Amino acid sequence: MAIDSSSQRDTTISQINVTPLVDVMLVLLVIFMVTAPIIQQGVQVNLPQAKAGAIPGNEQPLVVAISRNGRIYLNDNPMSLAELGQKLRAIRKLQQNKEVYLRADQDVRYGLVMSAIAEIKQAGIEKLGMVTRPLTQEG
Repeated sequence: MAIDSSSQRDTTISQINVTPLVDVMLVLLVIFMVTAPIIQQGVQVNLPQAKAGAIPGNEQPLVVAISRNGRIYLNDNPMSLAELGQKLRAIRKLQQNKEVYLRADQDVRYGLVMSAIAEIKQAGIEKLGMVTRPLTQEG
């Protein structure tokens, strides 16, 4: 008595089910579509151009931005110059080696930029970087 095993082999389906993969990919696509505009938000600043390389870093730095109209922001939160100094002093108490990057519009008064730098330094922040745009061919 021989058992015919060829009939069982023909009934099995040996294809990969891609439906769960498509579901996961669609969920990821929706997540990226929702989060992409949130990441691009920030204070709009027309940065000056300079010939300098990027500063490497491994943690989220503090960004002080000065807009064209003279408004001062700390990580997209508007505040006065005095409030900036108070916040930075409080942050420095928690983290001794915190880095601060200054993004100032190229049309902002020089005195305001220097006042912001003075507040940052008086707060005890030693690592201060200036953010610029890369130099282009047209100057």
